[in-house]
Amino acid sequence: MNLTLTETEAQFREEVRAFLGETLTPELRRAQRLTTTVFSEIEISRVWHKILYEKGWAAPYWPAEHGGTGWNITERYIFFSESARACAPFISPIGISMVGPVVMHYGTPAQREYFLPRILSGADYWCQGFSEPGAGSDLASLKLRAVRDGDDYVLNGSKIWTTHAHVANWMIALVRSADTPKPQQGISCLLLRMDLPGITVRPIHTIGGDHEVNQIFFDDVRVPVTNRIASEGEGWSVAKYLLEFERGGGMAASGLRRGFVEILNQPADDPDVALAIAELGIDIDTFEMLELRTMSSLKSGENPGAMASVLKLRASQLQQAVSELSLRIAGESALRWEPRRPLHEFSSNAVEDSLLPIMSRYLNNRANTIFGGSSEVQKTVIAKAMLGL
Repeated sequence: MNLTLTETEAQFREEVRAFLGETLTPELRRAQRLTTTVFSEIEISRVWHKILYEKGWAAPYWPAEHGGTGWNITERYIFFSESARACAPFISPIGISMVGPVVMHYGTPAQREYFLPRILSGADYWCQGFSEPGAGSDLASLKLRAVRDGDDYVLNGSKIWTTHAHVANWMIALVRSADTPKPQQGISCLLLRMDLPGITVRPIHTIGGDHEVNQIFFDDVRVPVTNRIASEGEGWSVAKYLLEFERGGGMAASGLRRGFVEILNQPADDPDVALAIAELGIDIDTFEMLELRTMSSLKSGENPGAMASVLKLRASQLQQAVSELSLRIAGESALRWEPRRPLHEFSSNAVEDSLLPIMSRYLNNRANTIFGGSSEVQKTVIAKAMLGL
């Protein structure tokens, strides 16, 4: 694994820095600094998505034939690292990084022709309908029923913890299309519009004061069979493919490092705090090396596989560690609570800006070791796939 950039790669890094310097406004940077949830607010995300789309940089993971950048792994690493350093908004990954690859891999020619350009341009905004009230970590027990009726599936049931479902116009959903001895074999994958008759979205406000997740109710919702991804009963394979991108397709070290830099900007005279900062910095360096080693394997064409679980597990733990240490340093100053959202819509000074998101971010990050597959699930995957247990 060579950590030294070539001359061409160094030139590309300068191009990325120049682009970010020219297009990333102070308002966009501030909005991202005040983000307390996993995704940036949609109005900020869409502005940045449009800028990236016009540049041709909206889909770093996509091949050029589908309108992506066609970048290699090193170029993607440079782009994400520089974007994090510049405090660029975080584009929702569900369309670009999850649904897009699924449609490319499993979709019909007609599905690819329709969905990919709209995902690329940001015309469609996606949510992910996987978890249910009784099927979270045990996803195979999902019960959202999809009964075939002619050219449609009729859906009844619910989904929960659905991020940005209140602003999304499309959902990728796992449904129960058959009762089988092995529950995974009775699951199918559908793409559905969020404005279909019979869909109700109920907001869920997080402990951090944000409206990011929702519960969705389906009451005799009709979805065309042509919107099924892969064959009936192959939804579990589609889900596993998608979750590899959710858990290990991104580059979390750059975001962790941005949060760590914010900690370094806070005054910390306590020697115990200074030691904690040093330990966290070492942990982030170690994680980045793990990510780079995985990238080296991906460069040869391998899928992330179980390593995606390792990265997801450790990234979620470190995200919590960053927010915990930030809260520890801020102390009582972090107790100021602003109930209104989004925070970037309200004027404040630089000191207030640095303190406003700390408590909400800390509280929201409690969920990081649960969503996308809990830490217990990731440890089970690692034990089976990597340790043979």
